[in-house]
Amino acid sequence: MHAMHLLSHATLALLVLTTPAFAQEVTLRFQHFVAPASANPTYFMQPWADAIAEQSGGRIKVEIYPFMQLGGSATNQYDLIRDGAIDGGWVIPGYQPNRFPEAEALELPFMTTKSAQEASAAAWEFTQDYLMDDFADIHIIAAHMHGPGILHKRGDAPATIEDFAGLKLRGPSRTATLLLEELGASPVGMPVPQFPEAIARGVVDGGVIPWEQAPSLKLDELTDSHTDVAGDRSLYNLYFLWAMNKATYDALPDDLRAVIDANSGLMASRWAGRAHDTGDAVGRDVMAASGNTIAELSAAQTAEIMAVGAGVTSRWIAEMDAKGYDGAALVAAAQFAVEANIGQ
Repeated sequence: MHAMHLLSHATLALLVLTTPAFAQEVTLRFQHFVAPASANPTYFMQPWADAIAEQSGGRIKVEIYPFMQLGGSATNQYDLIRDGAIDGGWVIPGYQPNRFPEAEALELPFMTTKSAQEASAAAWEFTQDYLMDDFADIHIIAAHMHGPGILHKRGDAPATIEDFAGLKLRGPSRTATLLLEELGASPVGMPVPQFPEAIARGVVDGGVIPWEQAPSLKLDELTDSHTDVAGDRSLYNLYFLWAMNKATYDALPDDLRAVIDANSGLMASRWAGRAHDTGDAVGRDVMAASGNTIAELSAAQTAEIMAVGAGVTSRWIAEMDAKGYDGAALVAAAQFAVEANIGQ
């Protein structure tokens, strides 16, 4: 009996070690810099976290922290992930100008269509072909774009290209501020969390940001008009990563890494883009319901702005060439990725 008793304990111990119900439990802490009710957290980040939990049988829990609650700033999110201060999160590489210059190709004026899902499929493909070495010290889950950039400002909507002259406008990235500058505005680069206070205090007259961010930033109250360009191309766009710490990813058991992998890549990038498309429709409706002016520049004025944008792209190519990159090849590759994913 005594031997059987010992055997039963040994057998039980073996079962405890090998049965999935007793396997490793993992909590991953991801953070972002916007309101939890905005589009990406609502339609991508939280559903993604829920999918990871469900498909891992509850063995992985992903906690999503808004407003940089785990510390640091939106501008250094990449480094927080790389250094393991957080397990993962949302990164805008353009918040660190000149650090990831090749990624700017996707952010050039009128590069992407107004479908964030299409643009995000292109972003994933371009990332795979050109940017993986740049981001080698983190693990990329998705690369995506937001929807079309919209000009939100106090006062009347601009009717002509001349109406941009002298406006102090917030821009999110180097490429966006280059375009605003060429249009005659005075661009002010700043991350999205600083934008509402800057408008409220009169530091800027307005700025460019997609529709989906407008409600959470209270732009229905802080601005009077919201202006898009004509046609099917975005005035500008912004490139994002959804990523995690490399060592944290590598340390996961094979079966749990497989769950992350199953919710990564092209499908996750398209999912993130689709979240912005959904949020853009909601945000536009909220601004319209507030009584604010919803405007679109004429095709002729848009053509003039596109010509200015082409000049920005030429200037960018020259800058990239001077840094030792093939600027024209990067632009062509981004254009090819965008065209190849129209309708996708």
